[in-house]
Amino acid sequence: MKELVQLFPAVLASDPPPSMPSIDSGGTAWMLMSSALVLIMVPGLALFYAGMVRKKNVLTTMMQSFVAMCVIGLQWVLIGYCLSFGKSVGGFIGFEWRLVGLHGVDWRAMVEGKGVPELVFVMFQGKFAIITPALIAGAVAERMKFSSYIVFIVLWTTLVYCPLAHWVWNPDGWLFKLGVLDFAGGTVVHISAGFSALVLALLIGRRRDYLPGVGGEGFAILPHNLTMTLLGAGLLWFGWFGFNAGSAVAVEFPVAGLSAGLAFATTQTAAAAAGLTWLVIEWRHQGKPTTLGLASGIVAGLVAITPGAGHVLPWSAVIIGVLASVVCYLGVRLKVRAGYDDSLDAFGVHGIGGLLGALLTGVFCVANTSNPGLVDGGWKQLALQCVGAGVGVLFSMLATLIIAAAIKAVMGLRVTDEQERVGLDTAVHGEHGYHMDVVS
Repeated sequence: MKELVQLFPAVLASDPPPSMPSIDSGGTAWMLMSSALVLIMVPGLALFYAGMVRKKNVLTTMMQSFVAMCVIGLQWVLIGYCLSFGKSVGGFIGFEWRLVGLHGVDWRAMVEGKGVPELVFVMFQGKFAIITPALIAGAVAERMKFSSYIVFIVLWTTLVYCPLAHWVWNPDGWLFKLGVLDFAGGTVVHISAGFSALVLALLIGRRRDYLPGVGGEGFAILPHNLTMTLLGAGLLWFGWFGFNAGSAVAVEFPVAGLSAGLAFATTQTAAAAAGLTWLVIEWRHQGKPTTLGLASGIVAGLVAITPGAGHVLPWSAVIIGVLASVVCYLGVRLKVRAGYDDSLDAFGVHGIGGLLGALLTGVFCVANTSNPGLVDGGWKQLALQCVGAGVGVLFSMLATLIIAAAIKAVMGLRVTDEQERVGLDTAVHGEHGYHMDVVS
């Protein structure tokens, strides 16, 4: 021991004094694991999206997810956490000087009432901030300037995601105080990303060779590697257990372990029900069950259960999963009828699925809420869910329109026609995902 003291005097001297709050080792371990699980969803999203584009854009599509880990990972530490979870200013935004760059956060400090180190909570929430703007990239795949994308995700996270996170998840946020439920990101993540994606897709326009299919069937641009998409869907499903069940410890619940178990069960159940439902619908409607349909259904179920994962029971999760696939299947086909190019269905799955899940939370909620759901005879929570979802839709769409329009005026949003024709892997990054003579 004497030798250790000589080698590491500063470390041993900085052990927390007995007066400091005791750590919840189980909760802390699960939060650390959940943070890693949520982060693995970002490479999962990269694979999921990359498999659906053409060979000439596979690297740039993956790059949009991976660069978010770096850019937003830094933004969150510098200012994002402060704006989201800092001391509330009127219930609308957070700010504490000690949280800027985390320069005043004691590494031994605990989150009040949780027994979890504050830095662990910071990192867990930061992973949500990373994946949310990366979801938006699916709506503008194969045609958005990389430099503009980086500027967009920084501004969007700062001006859209952080305020919404503060309103919904900060105990002093105005939607939190109102009683709006969002267990793990139905409004903050999926509604905000999905509806922002729709605005960005409309503003940037369709791909140069995108043509909706005749009679609303099929597309001119087909996925190049659905094995990647299936693998990505599997990683998303795997990571979603941290996304949802990890939120049981992150939020203010008196029995976090029980809530985590409930969220774990409903996440699995909704994803399974939704994947199977989409497969059956597609089989009946188009005559063939497809891998893309199965993957899309799984993600739709995961999205829809997110806002209510710790509030509803497993039997409700089955209904939510089935409805998610039905509604999102119709939502994905809407782009064919309307003629807009939501390239990888960011709006069709995340926007519509997130909105549906937020509303169904008000129908089926039974746990961790003071208001009974509609199935138990209560209407108040459903009304609150309508308010929260409506605010999320309107705020994210308006703010995205302003941010994207400003970027378009200053530096442009879209690559040149020649760059789009050649492919962004070569034109922008000077690389090839595949060594082939003909890249399509």
